[in-house]
Amino acid sequence: QVQLVESGGGLVQPGGSLRLSCAASGNIDSIFVSGWHRQAPGKQRELVAEILPSGFRNYADSVRDRFTISRNNAQNTTYLQMNSLKAEDTAVYYCSVIDRSGQDYWGQGTQVTVAS
Repeated sequence: QVQLVESGGGLVQPGGSLRLSCAASGNIDSIFVSGWHRQAPGKQRELVAEILPSGFRNYADSVRDRFTISRNNAQNTTYLQMNSLKAEDTAVYYCSVIDRSGQDYWGQGTQVTVAS
């Protein structure tokens, strides 16, 4: 089992920045992929970014060059640095991990609202 706790969401003006954090606990040695998803009202949950143990990063086209995912293995924490935020980035952001058996785990979500 892996437990995930997100933090860092909030209200920001267009063009601003936020950094989300996801702290993992439990069977952290089993974590293979760490990622962030988001779900806007009335829309399906979508992948925002993910990072593999090799350091390979994958981004949604809509956030590429604006968002950066990183992972601090010593602190068991995954980050999502979000710059140049737009109104369309407004959503609940969820941290997720996939362990080596393919099991996925999710955090409770943190609200990000981009508005002037």
